[in-house]
Formats: sequence, structure tokens, C-alpha cells
Amino acid sequence: MPSSDPFWLTERAPAFPRRELDSRADVEIVGGGVTGFSAALTLARNRRKVRLYEARKVASGASGRNGGFALRGGAMSYADAREWLGAEQAKRFWRLTERALATIYELGGDACSPTGSLRLGEQDEHEALEAEHAALVEDGFEAEWRAGDELPAALGGRFTGAIFHPGDALVQPARLTRRLAERAAGLGVEIREHHRVASLDELDAPVVLVATDGYPSDLLGELEGLIIPTRGQMIATEPLEERIFPAMPFYGRHGYDYWHQDADGRLIAGGFRDADMSGEFTAEEETTGQIQAALDAFAESLAGFRPRVTHRWSGIFGLVPDLMPVVGPVPGSDRLWVAGGYSGHGNVLGFACGELAAQTILGGDPSPLLPPMDPARLVG
Repeated sequence: MPSSDPFWLTERAPAFPRRELDSRADVEIVGGGVTGFSAALTLARNRRKVRLYEARKVASGASGRNGGFALRGGAMSYADAREWLGAEQAKRFWRLTERALATIYELGGDACSPTGSLRLGEQDEHEALEAEHAALVEDGFEAEWRAGDELPAALGGRFTGAIFHPGDALVQPARLTRRLAERAAGLGVEIREHHRVASLDELDAPVVLVATDGYPSDLLGELEGLIIPTRGQMIATEPLEERIFPAMPFYGRHGYDYWHQDADGRLIAGGFRDADMSGEFTAEEETTGQIQAALDAFAESLAGFRPRVTHRWSGIFGLVPDLMPVVGPVPGSDRLWVAGGYSGHGNVLGFACGELAAQTILGGDPSPLLPPMDPARLVG
């Protein structure tokens, strides 16, 4: 019987320093994932007293349940970002994630493996994918085109082309988040696990940052639910004897399919949310027969046989209709901030936005990227 525990969370969690603040916190953070700890690190480095709350254990949410990709950019293609945000804003956004990924490499150690990634396109995506590649190259970013016959043979000609992103990586996301927690604790951040904040009345800091992405916090007032809770389901197989794919992120079909073969040979695959689109708009961490069956068939198509599945799990991410993150003060509150809404790209973008929120809370020069991320846009 496959385990229902996320594969990433089966790794033993290291102990990190436990300490209590000796006075009131300057900032309290709700959410013990990559965003919360990115913000905590930035604030603590700037001598702010920080207390962070996690309803379960560190990395128990999306930061320990995702596909294990560390990708530059966001859910919106680069070509679309140029069209919707403008050329300069699109470049700023991409560079923001490049800087975040460089910092993740620095802080994450062996939680990160620089591999590059392949963004695959079927026939109906081919033209758009070519346009995205051309836009990236034109603006000076690393991106290489791969023709269909240059892709791994196991794909059987399904994809007509791909963009190879040299700067991307595989990441053990729970390990990364725990590393960030260790560093934050070492800087004096108080971490309270198994503490769900039920009301802002429990908190006395002058600033509160909610960093739960798609997981409902019940703290965001009229903003609650506008970062749409969306379920992503995953499987991990036993290690395969054959190396079918190079160890790197593969993602295609507009992001509905994603997988990699890890260093030990197992397939770790997710997606197929479109097999039951309405059913996956939920905050329930359950797997479903329909999507798990689709993932099983997908693993069989990749491996050439039905591999034994050892882990089945799901996690919740925050989807935003315009595919831009949500970072800034919550409308109608003089102390509440939010960072979330990564639309499935939270490992790097979540780190970047935690840092961005913290820098803004500290009173730094406002980033030109904040206006298109403003939470107020979601409430009209």
C-alpha cells in the first residue's frame, strides 16, 4: 500500500534552535513555508524581532508537498508577461526570480541541484513556445531551443519542441524550507509549530504577515478565498533500473503535466488537474481516484511499464486569475500584510515574494513590481 505521506517529508527533520523572544515581536508571520521563512530571514537580518507561527510542522504545507522544481519566472509565460506587464516590468519580474534562485542555491546547500529544466510543447503550444524563447533571448536571458528530435526518446515524439532553461534546478523543497528555518532560528526568530492562529486578536505585533499561499487562514477579511485554494496531486514510484530521463524538471501541456526522475531513479510526477478541474479547486489535502489513475497511466507511458507507486499525496497552492503573485498590505487593515498567490510556482517565487514583502515592511524603496502584485486589485 503506497504511503499517503508526501515523499519529501519522509526525510527526517533536523532539530533547530528553539527560543522565545524576550519582548513583543516587531513582526509576526503566519505560515511556516518558504515565503514565511524568507521574510523572517530578511527581517531578522535587519534586527527586527520576529515570531513565526505554523499550524502543523515546518514545511508541512505546499513547501513540503510540491513537485520539487526551482524555476525562474512565474505561471505566466515570458511572452505573455511582456504583453501584459510591459517589457521593462517583465524583465524586472524575471530578474527578481533569478536573484531569488541564486540566494536559494546559497542557502539551500544540497537541497538544490542545478540541472536546468525543459519546458515542453505539443503541437498546439509550439508557436507560443517559440515566441517565448525568442522573447527571452531578445531580452538577454538564458534560454535554448530544443527541437522535438532532440528530446529524450521516451517521449516518443509527443512534443514538437522545448525551451531548455539552463539556470533552473531540482529542489528537495522540505529540506530547503527546514534549512531556512534553521537559519532563521539562528538569527533569533521564534518559531511556534503546532499553533494555528485563529484570530488576529491573538497577535500583538504592529505588523502581521500572512504567508499561507492557498491554504485558508481566515485572517484576510474580504481577501480570503480570492487567492484560490487549488489542489495539486503527486506520485512517487520505486527507483527504476533504467535511467530514462536526465535528472531535471520536465513540464508540459501548459503545466498540467510535470515530472522528473530523481538521482535514485524514481519517477516523481504530478498534475492532471484538468482531469477534474472543478473538483481540484479545494483546500482538502486528499488524493482522488480519478487523478491518481491518470498519474499512474502517465508514469506507465513514461517508463514503458507500470512502475510500483510508493507515495501518493497532494498539496494546496494559491491560484490567482491574472497569474501574478499577491504581495502587500491587506485592504482595510493598518497592520496586516499578505504574500502568496504563486499559481503553482512557489519554490522560487515564494522565496522572492517573502523577501519583497519584508523589504517593504522595513521601509525600503518600494519595488516597481509591487503595483501589479497589489492585493487591492483582487477586491475591485
